[in-house]
Amino acid sequence: MSNFPALLTDEKIKDSNSDFRNALFSLDKNSIDKDNFFHLTRIYSATKQLDLRNKILRLLYDFDFPELRDFFDNAYKKERYLDMKIYALRGLSKFISEKEIEKLLHKFNLTLLKRQETTPYNYQEYELLRGQNALPYLVEKYNYNCFKETLNQVNDQYNTMPEAFKGHFTIDENGEFVSLRTPDESSTMIKDFFNKQ
Repeated sequence: MSNFPALLTDEKIKDSNSDFRNALFSLDKNSIDKDNFFHLTRIYSATKQLDLRNKILRLLYDFDFPELRDFFDNAYKKERYLDMKIYALRGLSKFISEKEIEKLLHKFNLTLLKRQETTPYNYQEYELLRGQNALPYLVEKYNYNCFKETLNQVNDQYNTMPEAFKGHFTIDENGEFVSLRTPDESSTMIKDFFNKQ
């Protein structure tokens, strides 16, 4: 019997309910199995809350239940944030060929390039893409050139940013946020940079 929270199986509960949110955010991958994962895909499809969708992608991206292929495919198309796209692709990569991944990443890289022009100091997104659960994981697991090229592009764009935007945080292999500076240090560095402009 899995210890999947009953709250998450209730279709009538609002995604703003704090008990519901707590149940989702404290959910462990070990509580997920082929009989209950669909509750998470249902919540994902129904919610507009970005943090819930992000958490669900990270909870599911290591499972290979056949039904998840379409889920990850749709999530990849739906998500606008590049880190969320990569989480969806991490799940989808179990089901599709290197050629198909290459095609998806070709468009992804063009979007990434535009980010450099539209949001030149977008360090959060770069750190998420460089996180140990994102592109580095995919490069290590699959060793595909297309993943390596995308990671290199992310690193190149990251490296061209001013120092004030680097090294504030990182993401570990479990997808958890790890601060490398205090919030005060970070905000001072970034403020100083803009004051000098």
